[in-house]
Amino acid sequence: MPEKSKLQNLVREFLEYLEIEKGRSQMTIRNYEFYLNRFLSWANFKSPEQITSDTVRNYRLWLNRQKDTAGQLLKKNTQNYHLIALRAFLKYLAKRDIKTLPPEKIELAKMPERQIEFLEGFDLENFMEAPMKVEEPEIIRLRDKSILETLFSTGLRVSELSNLKKDAINLNKEEFTVRGKGSKLRVVFLSNQAKFWLKKYLEARKDMSQYLFTNHDKANTSRNKNKEDKPLTPRSIQRIVEKYAKVAGITKKITPHVLRHSFATDLLINGADIRSVQSMLGHSSITTTQIYTHITDRQLREVYKNFHGKRRKK
Repeated sequence: MPEKSKLQNLVREFLEYLEIEKGRSQMTIRNYEFYLNRFLSWANFKSPEQITSDTVRNYRLWLNRQKDTAGQLLKKNTQNYHLIALRAFLKYLAKRDIKTLPPEKIELAKMPERQIEFLEGFDLENFMEAPMKVEEPEIIRLRDKSILETLFSTGLRVSELSNLKKDAINLNKEEFTVRGKGSKLRVVFLSNQAKFWLKKYLEARKDMSQYLFTNHDKANTSRNKNKEDKPLTPRSIQRIVEKYAKVAGITKKITPHVLRHSFATDLLINGADIRSVQSMLGHSSITTTQIYTHITDRQLREVYKNFHGKRRKK
């Protein structure tokens, strides 16, 4: 067996390991496969021993000069995704005592500080009320209102919301368990508003779908009555969110993830500790959650109010 084929087999075994032992999603596995095959194609290596600090440095230079489909240089986070996949592969090889570059030798590129978009105050209230102001069938307005309230109440990712089933929600309780990234379970909480609108929506439903949020379009329902029961897709939920942002007169782009940001920001502004917010968001690392702290530091705000400009005349 040629040595290069051996290395390709190791990548295949690594991807199988991610699927079977680590329980990673098919999307994650496909992404890792793409990034690792790109590395192997660039390097044209024949054995794991050839992966050295110098070759990784050259690979990073090559990535930094690549362009995406729009003709733009690859973003730093996209470059980091390639390196994260390579580092995970090297960690797997080390676990199997296969000689190669130690995974800790790969450092990620420093990322520019992210600009977090979120809704608050007047914009948030207008946005949340928008579904009740449109001319749509009652079931659609109740569904869409419930979607917005649930997203803001729980901080769920759009894929997590899409996959929710009716039997996962007990409206007599204020919490339920959701399976998130990496199949990790976490508890999320329902506000009184979310419980109220979910109850009204579920009471109005006449369909037999097992999913919490489904398509109520009559033509679609008739077409698919004998087909597999499916929920609203993440893309459909995104379109719903964008629709009500326009109805509310909000000019900036609003997505389900902006509501996730709004959920986290609201908690931190009102005094929640960052470790608790990390748990509620389902972040594996506190570093991910810390993107919110620079816009929610109440202590700095109070210091500014108490000490800035005190000697100026009123």
